[in-house]
Amino acid sequence: MKKQWKIDAAHSELQFKVKHLMITTVTGHFRNFDLQVETESDDFATASRIEFSADIHSLDTNNAQRDAHLKSADFFDADNHSQLHFTGTKFEGNGDEAKLHGQLTIKGVTRPVTLNVEVGGIVVDPYGQTKAGFTVSGKISRKDFGLTWNAVTEAGQVVVSDEIKIHAEVQLVKQAEQVATSESAAA
Repeated sequence: MKKQWKIDAAHSELQFKVKHLMITTVTGHFRNFDLQVETESDDFATASRIEFSADIHSLDTNNAQRDAHLKSADFFDADNHSQLHFTGTKFEGNGDEAKLHGQLTIKGVTRPVTLNVEVGGIVVDPYGQTKAGFTVSGKISRKDFGLTWNAVTEAGQVVVSDEIKIHAEVQLVKQAEQVATSESAAA
């Protein structure tokens, strides 16, 4: 029987980092996101479905003017592309280290991405819930996804780097298994 896992949003976060003027790093995060995983067992290498989405309108860099610009057509075009999506195609791991391969869609552009995964482990919390923890990291080129806006300073410095670093702390909760009864099967 397949195991269903859902994000524990209270104990998870998704951040991105980008160089500004090539001298400092700006950090942003998404407040609203969802992740659902389906596995054959508690071993995530058996994952048959990994679906992640983030609400572009929930993007937050602690600066309202910058957030509005990032949500505009210059970058994410949130009015026309309100979600970013990642569909995992393969989770391959060896102990505490793994690679997550998949397809990332931003602004209607889909590209293959490979992310590094640090497996934190699986535990049962004080409330009897089985939880799995992961640290996910990687890099993408924003231009590969159509996020091409840029400006150059008088000295020729790029305002926003192309490379975006991704960092996520993910805690999943195993969902209770649905047991088919003769009544529900007959319904």
